[in-house]
This record gives sequence, C-alpha cells and structure tokens, in this order.
Amino acid sequence: MSLPTLSPDQAEAWDALAEVLAAAGIDLAAEEIAPPRPGKGRVMAVIGKAGSGKTLLLAELTRALRESGVELVSGDYEGKRRKDRRTVAVLAPTNKAAFVLRTRGVPATTIHRILYTPVYDPEYERIAEWLTGTGERPKIEGLTDEALDRAKAFYDQHASIPGALAAAGLRGSDFIKGWKRREDPLDIGLIDESSMLDERQFDDLREIFPVLVLFGDPAQLAPVGQSGEMVFDRLAAPQKLMLSRIHRQADDSPILDLAHALADPALDFDGFERMIREAASRDPRVTWAERVESDLMARSPVLVWRNATRIRLIHAFRAAYGAPADALLPGEPLICDGLELPLKHRKKRIDLEARGLIKGAQVVYLGPGRKPGFSRLHVIGAEEPRLSAASIVKIEMPDIEEPFIPFAARMGAAFLHGAAVTIHKAQGSQWPDVQVFGPDISAAAWSNRTEAGIPLWKRLAYVAITRAQERLHWVVRARLARPTAPLSTDHLDQPATALELSGGD
Repeated sequence: MSLPTLSPDQAEAWDALAEVLAAAGIDLAAEEIAPPRPGKGRVMAVIGKAGSGKTLLLAELTRALRESGVELVSGDYEGKRRKDRRTVAVLAPTNKAAFVLRTRGVPATTIHRILYTPVYDPEYERIAEWLTGTGERPKIEGLTDEALDRAKAFYDQHASIPGALAAAGLRGSDFIKGWKRREDPLDIGLIDESSMLDERQFDDLREIFPVLVLFGDPAQLAPVGQSGEMVFDRLAAPQKLMLSRIHRQADDSPILDLAHALADPALDFDGFERMIREAASRDPRVTWAERVESDLMARSPVLVWRNATRIRLIHAFRAAYGAPADALLPGEPLICDGLELPLKHRKKRIDLEARGLIKGAQVVYLGPGRKPGFSRLHVIGAEEPRLSAASIVKIEMPDIEEPFIPFAARMGAAFLHGAAVTIHKAQGSQWPDVQVFGPDISAAAWSNRTEAGIPLWKRLAYVAITRAQERLHWVVRARLARPTAPLSTDHLDQPATALELSGGD
C-alpha cells in the first residue's frame, strides 16, 4: 500500500489508528484482514479545526481499509453476511454533510441509513447480488438484457444499488419493501462532523461499531442541551488525536485565516470586523457586503444567530420574489423540522428518514403532489433526491407567534422555510458562497455570553464562516437586494430516474 503524504501530526494520528485497527484484526501495512476478534470496543477521536486535514485523513483511511479487503457498507444494500467479512461505514449526521464528503471522493452516507437497512424484494435482490459480485447475472421477468446492462453501467460508475435499479426502469416501491432497524453489528465506523452528535446517537453508534473513529472540530457549537460539551470531550487523552492547521502558503484561504484568528483571546468583535474588511480589500474570496443578496438565498441560506432575524429575512425574501401568502413557489428552499407521524406509522417514518427527510434536512420545493397536502421535493445531498411526501409547511411571520400554514396534510414531514437558518442548524453543511449576517454576531458579542468558556460570538463566527467553501459574504446592514431572475429549479441535479416512495401519492 502506498502511504499518503501526511503532516507530522497527521502521521502520528495515522500510526495510532493503524495500531487500533491491527488490534482488531486489520493490518493496513500488510493489507491483510483476519476475522473479528472478541473484546472491548475502542473509540478514538481525530480532532482539529478547519484546515487541519481531517478530511484528508478520513479519505486516506477509507482508501487503505478498502485496499486491505474491508468491505464498504453504504446503506444502499448489504449482501449475505460471511464469517470472514470485515466492514467499514463512513457516516455523517446530515445529508448535506455526507454529500460534502462524497464530492471529495469519500463514499459517505448518513447515520440514519446505517441504523436502518432496506428490505429488498427477493426477486430484485438477485440483481443486487449480481451487481455487487456475489451472484450470477439473473433473468428477471419484465426486465430486458438492455435494462440489466444499463443497471450494470450505472453501478460500475456510481456504486449505488437503488440508482442502478432505477436506471433499469424500476421504482423504489418495486424493489424496496420496507426498512428495519439494524440487528447485526458492523466493524468500523468513521464518523465525520462528530461535534454534532448527541449522546443518543453516540450510544447507537457504539452498539453497532466495535471500532469507532470520530472526526470533529472542537471550535464548533455543541448540540443543544449538552452544556457546550461534545461527545469526544469526555474521552481519555490517549483516545484523542489532535491535528493542527496545515499551511499551504500561496493557496491558503483568507476564510481559514479569519477562522483561526478567532482563537486569539485578545481579539474583540470590532477587531475581527476590521480583519474582515482588510481581507475583503485584498482578496475577492471575502466580501464586505452592504446588503443581503436574495439570489444567493435561494441556493444557500443566510446564516443568523437570532430566530427573529431569521424570520424577518425569510419574509423579505418571499416578498422580493412575489411569493403569495397561501402557496409556495417552485424553487423555494425548505428545512425539514421533523416528522409528525403517530407511532402506528413507524414504517412510513423509517421510509422517509432513510430517504433523507430527517430533522434539519435541506429541501427544495418542486411543486404540489398529485394528492392534497403532498409536495414534490428535492432533498439536497440525498443519494436519491427526488420524492413526493405528505407535507406540513409552516411559514413564520414577523411579530406573529403562530406560523401560517398555506397547506398541509393531516400528518407527514414538517417544514420551515430555508432562505435563512440559524448557525446551529448550518453545522455540517457547506456551500460555495455563504452570507453571514454580521449584526447578529455583533448582538451575540454585546450579550457577553460564553459557551464552554469561549465567547459565544466567536463560536458563532467560526462555525458561520467555515461553512463557506469558496467565498464569504459578511453582511453588515439589514438590507435586501432585489432578485435578478425568478425562482428556478434548473440548478438542481436531475436524477436518472425519480424514485417515488412506496405508498406515496
């Protein structure tokens, strides 16, 4: 195996992780695997701020495990269990976080897709076995050789069983009969954005994975209700592998420079804004913005601290596009606020969650469904993004306590508008352009609040600006620019075949 080029602290982390894996029967250097060994589970954490190389280490570790013969479990489909099989899953708490990893070549899926596994129709499972190399090419009534060839070509390129079956002309309801809670454990879990994990998720993951490696940023915001503490904070010192920033000289990002400047205890908010203005004067990747751009809000939300700011910006966005009070326009962004389903509809809940409709999921409204209360949706970052689902859409209005609901099913997925979101909800996501509403960060600074001993405004600013992949827009005034074009869905990726939920409209 060719070892990656690593910084000194990355190399130390690599050696420590290789030692843990070797104790579990996986020798990365020799590319040899042995059957699982009984014993106490191990949890390790790779911790570092933005730019420290966590994603590189995660990608290289995934590659090395696969080259050693460890089988990747994606959540799409699992073959028959073998005694000698070793497995790895790369997971993230949200669809968008998993999508960001996939764009960087890391085959990630969400935690929900591993907690729940699909139950395939036995006839179509034969196709999945053939595609994954564990069965012969099947003969399926109603499917031509050309359809199977399309499925094989798609799978060879994308390694997605549902996508391959869709390419053959099948709908999700044809081959997925339901979802069940995982019963059998796996081997190794590599968890990105682990600063977002709550205790319940952490406990679920420890039940599934004897070896768990968390990748997290200690400067982000802790989950609500955990008193500023992240799940890796309570690990013993030998379990925590610390990474420092990698400097790339001419290619260094001014956004990362700003993020790391926040670690200076002497830096106050006014000083930080001066740094932003200076960065904007010399680098086009940072903009000192006098107003919010409504065109950008349709593709990536404005990041705010206060809910009142979020609601006012959403109201201004809808007014700028001429959206009626009693309906949504195709192209309006939404955020899933959870599933409002009674216990007797547990199967439907699992179905929706497995398809990406989990709390915090970013969604684009495509139009009404064929049944009253149903919506056609595009789930950002989901592996099969198009679906139709019963929806409860809540439009919040300034100074009005109860949200206005333009239309709703009796039960289903609940949504808030997504043109602006709180910085807490933005964790795990990234966008090419990010607008941060500076007056809200200023208000947090004036509040003198702290979280885990760090001024809250610094945590908020750090999380907000590191959501930007390419350009940061620091907005300093409560003004909104008029849109330059009507709302559209043309920017969304079109799937090979839209998959509909079983039992959908």
